[in-house]
Amino acid sequence: MPEHEDAAAAGDGAPRPEPLRTFFRIDEVRREDGRVRYRGESYVPERTLLRKLTPHFREAGYEVDVEVVDDGHIVVATPFDRGRDGIPWVNVAMFAATVLSTLFVGAYGWYYIPLAEIQSNPLALLQAWPFTAAVLGVLMTHELGHYAAGRYHGVPVSLPYVIPFMFPFGTLGAVIRIRGRMPSRKVLFDVGVAGPIAGLVATVIVTAIGLSLDPIQVPASASESGAVIRFNNPPLLNIIADALGQTTSYGDPGLTTHPVVMGGWIGMFFTLLNLLPVGQLDGGHMVRAMLGPRQETVAALVPGALLSIAAYLYFWRGLGLNESVGLWAFWGVFAAVIAYNGPADPTDEEGLGLVRVAVGVLTFAVGALCFLLVPIQVIGA
Repeated sequence: MPEHEDAAAAGDGAPRPEPLRTFFRIDEVRREDGRVRYRGESYVPERTLLRKLTPHFREAGYEVDVEVVDDGHIVVATPFDRGRDGIPWVNVAMFAATVLSTLFVGAYGWYYIPLAEIQSNPLALLQAWPFTAAVLGVLMTHELGHYAAGRYHGVPVSLPYVIPFMFPFGTLGAVIRIRGRMPSRKVLFDVGVAGPIAGLVATVIVTAIGLSLDPIQVPASASESGAVIRFNNPPLLNIIADALGQTTSYGDPGLTTHPVVMGGWIGMFFTLLNLLPVGQLDGGHMVRAMLGPRQETVAALVPGALLSIAAYLYFWRGLGLNESVGLWAFWGVFAAVIAYNGPADPTDEEGLGLVRVAVGVLTFAVGALCFLLVPIQVIGA
């Protein structure tokens, strides 16, 4: 490009890191919809160019990608939001709403406080604060694991968004937003595995605390109301109970474990679902990082496996849709959708190394202890 054109383009404020000038011939610079598009020709393969450019553009506040066109290449730089100063109001509002929803579900569903009492005295909800602390403690620890790993690697990630809901847990879980493309398989793995590891540690602690607390008295009106929903113990919960010499069942049918134990159960359940090796789930990130593009072969098997579990429970075990059949059928369909949308596509395809692979295998092994065929069962229907 002629020198005077280069100088004119330099005045447009578009970043020109040294690798861009070294490995890419810039013929034209244009701004479109907030993006900066550099048209020209790459002197190196596209993935190599991306690997060279990504850290420099990230420092300047941009995500970068490379498009191949008939007459060369286009480097596309998209600015990302580094986060606004002040209070993240959306995150705070969703967290506050989830505190209220888990307090209500905990009070009414797990502490058996009558609805009339809650209506006449809303402060009665505060009796369920241990349940709320357990559930949100597990979920937030999981998401903050992702957040910390993302910040450590310089990946632009949002604070956690907690999703309020009603029964049976008071929440649908929590998510964070990862902006832009992962720079490498190693970073993808670290960010993906950090959540399950942090969440599992929190889950074990919460479960141990819950098992050490006195059981809850179930009112006679609750046991006389007809069908009762039972949440069966995953192997990990039984292992923790046996290690502590505690029990999860009592001779008196009027007693049940403390609601904090349910916080641990929820942590195990969400950890298991997040470790499914499909799409943008944590397990999908980890397997994509561990196996490379072959992850899509693994992901293609998951929906069929989950739907097969649902079919087995329905046709061979004779369970109803509300006894885990619907649960596995829903996740089979959902897994197919997210598998179709594809996994992450890191810029650098360099392998992980034995240490990270071992951590991944161990995490999946512990996560497998959270699985059981019939997590939810209706008794007395």
